[in-house]
Amino acid sequence: MISETLIYILSIIVISVIIDMIIGEVPDKIHPVIFMGNMISKLKDILPPTKFSGLLIVLTTIFTFSAITVIILMITSMINTLLFIVVASIILSTTFSINYLIQTVKGIQNDLKEDINKARKSMSYLVSRNTEELTESRITSAAIETLTENITDSVVSPLFYTSIFGLFPYGLITSIVVAVIYRVSNTMDAMLGYKTKELAQIGYIPAMLDDILNYIPARITGLYVILAAFILRYDYKQSFDVMKKYARKTPSPNSGYSMSAAAGALNITLVKEGVYKLGYGDDELTSDKITEAISLTKVTSLLFILTIVFVYIILIFLLL
Repeated sequence: MISETLIYILSIIVISVIIDMIIGEVPDKIHPVIFMGNMISKLKDILPPTKFSGLLIVLTTIFTFSAITVIILMITSMINTLLFIVVASIILSTTFSINYLIQTVKGIQNDLKEDINKARKSMSYLVSRNTEELTESRITSAAIETLTENITDSVVSPLFYTSIFGLFPYGLITSIVVAVIYRVSNTMDAMLGYKTKELAQIGYIPAMLDDILNYIPARITGLYVILAAFILRYDYKQSFDVMKKYARKTPSPNSGYSMSAAAGALNITLVKEGVYKLGYGDDELTSDKITEAISLTKVTSLLFILTIVFVYIILIFLLL
């Protein structure tokens, strides 16, 4: 029955979120993203730096991890339904990362309060810019940019595709596989999608694929940031205005939506020197602004998840 499939998918989504929030990431030794990264790295090293090589990496990694996911889910579904739901939930939980994202930025905030040099070093692991001489305000800006940009990559996109493809035929397995494909794409973009001389060619197709997959989720995320700002009594009107004016000011066609909406909501200006300036807020960029950005991220993520749950519940009742 279709309603039964939707119940299973909804259960998997809810359980995966609970796993992420309470347990966190699975160990590195078995984390799919680690294997994805290792595979992408090895392929990059053995292939010439061309666009065709980038295409080969995309096709090879997507096929490999899709096939592994399908096999695991097919085997567990034949053994026991409960086992299938648990395994599917664990796999899905590895495609997004609410808890880790928030804890990482909290770590930057704590480092900033303790020692700016420590914060600079911690920040260097998260951003591509040179962090050696960043001031407190620039570190705060970079932390908030990283946090709010990744609401799309680490939360909304994988759950968006899971919930959408869960409505298609064979959605019980397809929805999980599509989330894994998204995570493969996003990992490839994170590793290869830089416009350096070394990666400009081989990273072109991975970057383009990631841009395509994030196109709709990024814009949805921006709207949910504005809604979260309204609920938190932040400046939601400015949030909308800044997103409208600055969302396309970033090199990426997608990252500016959530970042600019957050900048407006928090009445701050986010700056990456020589690359972009988002917003016109005049509040000082202190570590306290990171706390507000974390609250904004939590509420944005919660609202999006609750939307999925609500829509699925409505559909289940309609189909019963």
